[in-house]
Amino acid sequence: MSVSTYIIYSTGFMAILGSALASVLAIANRRLYVYEDPRIEQVEDMLPHTNCGACGTAGCRAFAEALIEGAVKPGECTVNNAETSQEIADFLGVDLGQQEKRTARLACAGGSHVARMRAHYDGLASCRAADVISGGAKACTWGCLGLGDCEDVCEFDAIQLDQFGLPVVDVELCTACGDCVDICPKQLFSIEPVSHRLWVAC
Repeated sequence: MSVSTYIIYSTGFMAILGSALASVLAIANRRLYVYEDPRIEQVEDMLPHTNCGACGTAGCRAFAEALIEGAVKPGECTVNNAETSQEIADFLGVDLGQQEKRTARLACAGGSHVARMRAHYDGLASCRAADVISGGAKACTWGCLGLGDCEDVCEFDAIQLDQFGLPVVDVELCTACGDCVDICPKQLFSIEPVSHRLWVAC
């Protein structure tokens, strides 16, 4: 058999094999296709895309899916402004719903003006790093170390350190995502409703 004949046979075989595989993939695509409501994409586009988790879901995509299912209300997103939430409610034909805004609260008032330092810490400018060294340099073993891990982790610029090295939370900017709660080695942050105005800081 000549070389040209081999080439013809090989080409024909590959063409048949390719067609067979394409047919299998086409059938599998039809059989395994999962329908997705097109409104999910539209609603997700109207969400803030912060994926902060303050609404109780894993992110904006999950919140959009929950909205379509009717498991949550548009007003439960505390990051969106009221106008956008109402727009989503009108689009879906559902009630706006509401959820009280929550914010991060710091349970410490022991800044550098009142809390004594027992040592000088000279290392990585991180509360978590300083805490590893005997709990940090502050005499109060429960107090804020003031190195700004919470400020660094906040994606919404809602936390700023004041002149005494204490984090100050901007309630308007805070989305209650909980990143500051997770990052603080002293566990000084918690997420509270804004109506909870009586707050005792050590």
